[in-house]
Amino acid sequence: MNHRILVVDDEPDIELLIRQRYKNQVRNKELDFVFAGNGVQALERLREFPDVSLILTDINMPEMDGLTFLTRLNELNRPECISVIVSAYGDMTNIRTAMNRGAFDFLIKPFDFEDLDATIFKTLRHINFIQGAIASQKKLSLVERDLSIAADIQLSMLPRTFPPFPERPEVEIFARILPAREVGGDFYDFYFIDADRLAFVIGDVSGKGIPAALYMTVSKALLKNIACQVINPGECLRKLNNALLAERRQAMFVTLFFGVLNTKMGTLHYSNGGHLSPYLLRPGGLPEPLPAVGGPIVGMLDDNEYDTGKFMLRKGDALFLYTDGVTEARDPGGRMFDEALLRESLTLLGRTPLENIVNGTIADVERFAGGAPQSDDLTILTIKYAKT
Repeated sequence: MNHRILVVDDEPDIELLIRQRYKNQVRNKELDFVFAGNGVQALERLREFPDVSLILTDINMPEMDGLTFLTRLNELNRPECISVIVSAYGDMTNIRTAMNRGAFDFLIKPFDFEDLDATIFKTLRHINFIQGAIASQKKLSLVERDLSIAADIQLSMLPRTFPPFPERPEVEIFARILPAREVGGDFYDFYFIDADRLAFVIGDVSGKGIPAALYMTVSKALLKNIACQVINPGECLRKLNNALLAERRQAMFVTLFFGVLNTKMGTLHYSNGGHLSPYLLRPGGLPEPLPAVGGPIVGMLDDNEYDTGKFMLRKGDALFLYTDGVTEARDPGGRMFDEALLRESLTLLGRTPLENIVNGTIADVERFAGGAPQSDDLTILTIKYAKT
């Protein structure tokens, strides 16, 4: 890597000495030198050559001495530009002051050329490390920016306006998603297939981050397309399983619960692809999981079959669908917010509005976690049959 070095010294012989000592490195374009006679000239050189990475500066100079120059250099905020102070033997007070003002190392006049070589190349190695760190930080900033944009795009693909169907008082819906990272693999969706049938899904893709988010997008889009053509939820999952296997590039899969609610009759048809069973919340009753119907996780094995269950919802019944980010949340001691704790929360919250149920459950999980970092995406979807 080519480095430009600024030498700041008012002795005229210094330039000749440096050019002679490093003529081979200059000829091979490994090093390049610029010179200044004092701190004022040095600041001008830095403006002229913004790529200077190493500065060798004397302390005692006219107009602006080396210590004042170091102070001005700090004001320029150039962490990739490293200074080495040069002073006479015995001038330890000024050398210490220079080090406290940010000098990386020091050299003693007259130069010991072996020491000069060692100091310059040691400092350049340090500069290479700093420049690499700065480049990595810039790349990380770009990645973080891209992830932030990706997170916005991903969340924009999920319905987040509630109530989503104000003209349909027979059904109420509320949902929230809290990714563990900027983007994740949890998702939910809901849409009317026709005038009376509401389709809804909650899913959890294996893995984390961008691969899971991309797989989530594909799974969600494929299922919606299939559901608009196939009536039976179990058959929808079978077709989704085969479609995902046909496009499989990595060992990824998705668990999901898919249901179709007839909002006129209260009839729920559903199938479960290896996902957690939703809870049924009935007025005056305790939370109970829906009967387990379905099949294995989706997108891993060929020719999976998925059964379809049927359940009649009564007025006021609500469904609580969730991902394992809820029940696998851990406190600082490693204990999980398990099914028993979830049922306790739902017992207390189950008679409240859907928004309270969702937000209250999340608040209970966060209290339990006690500040421990979230290790998995957390998603809750609630649907209430409110036929008048």
